[in-house]
Amino acid sequence: MAFISSRVFFLLFLSLSASSSLVSANFYDEFDITWGDGRGKVLNPDLLTLSLDKSSGSGFESRNEYLFGKIDMQLKLVPGNSAGTVTAYYLSSKGSNWDEIDFEFLGNLSGDPYILHTNVFSQGKGNREQQFYLWFDPTADFHTYSILWNPKHIIFSVDGTPIREFKNAESIGVPFPKAQPMRIHSSLWNADDWATRGGLVKTDWSQAPFTASYRNFKADACVVASGKSSCSGSATSSSGNQAWLSEELDITKQERLRWVQKNYMIYNYCSDSKRFPQGFPPECQMA
Repeated sequence: MAFISSRVFFLLFLSLSASSSLVSANFYDEFDITWGDGRGKVLNPDLLTLSLDKSSGSGFESRNEYLFGKIDMQLKLVPGNSAGTVTAYYLSSKGSNWDEIDFEFLGNLSGDPYILHTNVFSQGKGNREQQFYLWFDPTADFHTYSILWNPKHIIFSVDGTPIREFKNAESIGVPFPKAQPMRIHSSLWNADDWATRGGLVKTDWSQAPFTASYRNFKADACVVASGKSSCSGSATSSSGNQAWLSEELDITKQERLRWVQKNYMIYNYCSDSKRFPQGFPPECQMA
């Protein structure tokens, strides 16, 4: 039998995971284009695009609000020279003490990798950044970016591979998003004052318009309407399946999480001693 390295086998496994299909919802029913003066477009029930030019970016939000859920979206990011651009895909509540769960994709010069930036806000406090390179070209095809949010933890995944786990640390005084319903938001905007190499590389407007594409949205989630959750009492989530409400990382997914963090994590606030000279935030002891 020919020897196959664990790394090659793992990448093959990731590739097969990425190709699995999703039963997608209807973009016309699930989302509203909220800004951009025509730059955001629902092209058909399963395809939406956001565009950015020198005048404006664009964005959309979900019609539903969710309180816990498993959210999947496939994205194909801005190709070519995307330096200065940010594609944000996140859950967020409203108000000054908002909760938020962030994916942000920071563009780069042609041939240089995107940076995947993640963050978690609870009661208006964030500063919990972890950043990653990806093990594929996110502009060449669609890939699935997922958020699992239940009372135990928040798990960020890419093509079914967990890249980050934020555990509920209320037992040591760290607020956890659990009371404020959140909508799904996404936007494509110019952030060349900070997005690429700390703002050193500016957006090349000769490459505009910049376009990101979305498809295969899926939400197994508790929908909140008029203050009531679809998961209350005998009701079920939007998919009729609540297994995700208690889902944890099994041994295989824990190994995949460690693999990604060892090989592709480029920033972790829980390792930044210069930023936290008086000691790391308390949740870092649970990382």
